[in-house]
Amino acid sequence: MGEDLSGLNIKELQSLENQLELSLRGLRTKKDHILIDEIHELNRKGSLVHQENIDLYKKISSVSQENAELYKKIYETEGPSEVNRDSPTPYNFAVVDKSDVPVQLGLCTLPQHDDDAEQSAAPKLG
Repeated sequence: MGEDLSGLNIKELQSLENQLELSLRGLRTKKDHILIDEIHELNRKGSLVHQENIDLYKKISSVSQENAELYKKIYETEGPSEVNRDSPTPYNFAVVDKSDVPVQLGLCTLPQHDDDAEQSAAPKLG
């Protein structure tokens, strides 16, 4: 702590100074090695994350391509004239390839007829 330095001569003080410098140099070298190892590890992890992102992008592209092919098959077999987008009948769904359009879902009511006929046609819940 420097309390007992008053009794040392010049050579002893210089020797002590050299020991402190060597110790500091060793600590700095060890710290540098630790930081370099951490940098290498973070670079390795960054490369793994980058590769994972590339793989996920490929999967997304593949799924998008499959979806486009399925849409094409749907419209080739059914044709757009068979899909009635304005029909109020239940369970009539139209496939629309517009991702920027908000989805609006709604329930429509069936025309009311005789109570017995309606009960037999409508499923019972609960």
